Amino acid sequence: MSWSAQQYVAFEDERTRPARDLLAAIPRVDARSVIDIGCGPGNSTELLVQRFADAAVRGIDSSADMIDAARKRLPGVRFDTSDIATWDEPGPFDVIFANAVLQWLPEHATLLPALVGKLTVGGSLAIQMPDNLEQPPHRMMREVAANGPWADKLAEVAGQRTTLDDANRYYQMLCTCSARVDVWRTTYHHPLAGGPAAVVEWFKGSGLRPFLQPLNELEKTQYLAQYLEAIEPYFPVLADGSVLLPFPRLFIVATR
Repeated sequence: MSWSAQQYVAFEDERTRPARDLLAAIPRVDARSVIDIGCGPGNSTELLVQRFADAAVRGIDSSADMIDAARKRLPGVRFDTSDIATWDEPGPFDVIFANAVLQWLPEHATLLPALVGKLTVGGSLAIQMPDNLEQPPHRMMREVAANGPWADKLAEVAGQRTTLDDANRYYQMLCTCSARVDVWRTTYHHPLAGGPAAVVEWFKGSGLRPFLQPLNELEKTQYLAQYLEAIEPYFPVLADGSVLLPFPRLFIVATR
């Protein structure tokens, strides 16, 4: 699946806020090796460089467009194009940072302990994942996909993201291989100027991409028009012309 760095950073302040909150929860450590997996355009990597000034900070992402944007943003940092699903570097790392990426990968019960295994003693795996598959914007993505002329093209798209487990399950996954596990869930309410159309623009940089990629240009235009119509009842325009986008996210910090 291709990703557009330009579309993603259209809401950079809002998208970076969860990364800041995640970073703030990492215990103090004299880090020497830090890696940002699923680094995107480098906005989260920049936070890591600022926090761990004495560390060798790297970033990896499966999207060449994202990596190109990250290299322009932080020319002194090493960025590599790599499929995180097959990433097999042994480490050890003092910090593995995974902001809004692991929801695209399956088998968390195996994956997350394996990532902890790449840490130094006292190192932390820091994870943030959108937990919004049952929120109206995502439900409408699936409904429009299933009820349009593109239904056959999009039949398998809805299952690309992993359905998250609850906090108890993630704690149990990690408590036996970690000295400390912190799990929490935060719902952000992002004010977006421009009415419901702004919600469409937001998700064009993330959740809508798998639905749009298989479509031709005419189908994309028609799909987005139907999607906008479907979400409008859920996003009443406020007095200042904005709408509030509720966005729940699951956070985990596992320290070895």
